Amino acid sequence: MRWSWKIGTFAGIDVFIHVTFLLLIAWVGFNYWQQTGTLAGTLEGILFILFLFVCVVLHEFGHALTARRFAIKTRDITLYPIGGVARLERMPDKPAQELWVALAGPAVNMVISALLFGWLILSGAFSPLTGINVTGVGFIERLMVVNLSLALFNLLPAFPMDGGRVLRALLALRMEYTRATQAAASIGQGIAFLLGFWGLFSNPFLVFIALFVWIGAAQEASMVQMKTALGGIPVSRVTVTNFQSLTPQDRLSRAVELILTGTQTDFPVVDNGTVVGIVLRDDILSALSKNDPLVNIASLMRRDFEVADANEMLEPAFIRLQMCGCHTMPVTRGGELVGLLTTDNIGEFLMIQSALTGARRAGA
Repeated sequence: MRWSWKIGTFAGIDVFIHVTFLLLIAWVGFNYWQQTGTLAGTLEGILFILFLFVCVVLHEFGHALTARRFAIKTRDITLYPIGGVARLERMPDKPAQELWVALAGPAVNMVISALLFGWLILSGAFSPLTGINVTGVGFIERLMVVNLSLALFNLLPAFPMDGGRVLRALLALRMEYTRATQAAASIGQGIAFLLGFWGLFSNPFLVFIALFVWIGAAQEASMVQMKTALGGIPVSRVTVTNFQSLTPQDRLSRAVELILTGTQTDFPVVDNGTVVGIVLRDDILSALSKNDPLVNIASLMRRDFEVADANEMLEPAFIRLQMCGCHTMPVTRGGELVGLLTTDNIGEFLMIQSALTGARRAGA
């Protein structure tokens, strides 16, 4: 994963940390240094944020392990400065399943907060909360309150927070899934508007949160509309059948020639009738920058690539195409290469579907 480092594998799920997370550590350290003026205070602040993100990882594992109970795998979990993201291979098919998966994350934070509260009571270290800052209360007490805040914030009924998915799941118990998503997205954007308006007169950070929520709601609605449009469509309907391929023995210059004389930018590599790799435009440009036009395609092609079957449904194939971080996927039928599945062609298919839908509505 680009700009991310793998920090371990837990319960069979890879955990990554994004490079921008280091910026958060630096900012937190600087902030605590300004407030405490001591190395000990700065290190405590950094340690606190690290413990907090351990709780964030546990939150994401709550989603991932609950999804696993419904036979849904998690590709990986990545830590960003704004939180964690668990990439599920697919969303739950049933509203009740989505409800449990969405609630599992905040439930983990609630449990952590309750355990820390119990520890404070038993140890006699609990004190009335007068403020959550660097010097106001103890380390454990701050961690308890922040976990509680994370749970409550994530339960806001607005995408992309867990509460938005909870709301959508509850609505989907009584209405069609796409309508439920649109309704939940509209409610979320209404909440975003109120947060933004409030933030203009109180806390500018709320404006940032409102923008984040507004965009997240729009993206979720758009994604579900796309999923609906792709549902029940075979890959063969969207396959590019007029394409060029390369062989492992071809030179880089041959790939450049094909790019310049056509519109294709990614090429399947075929050896004795079998697809053995794929060469992407980025690979070609990277090799060109090294000024070696005679290099073999065999040394450039990617051997770890996704393949779609012409008879499979377009929706899962498109999800795999997004997950692989590429723009092109070879399409085969009975092991023989018959075409290419590209993000551009899927986009054009969706535009045509949208236009036909609009025409049908206008004629109704």
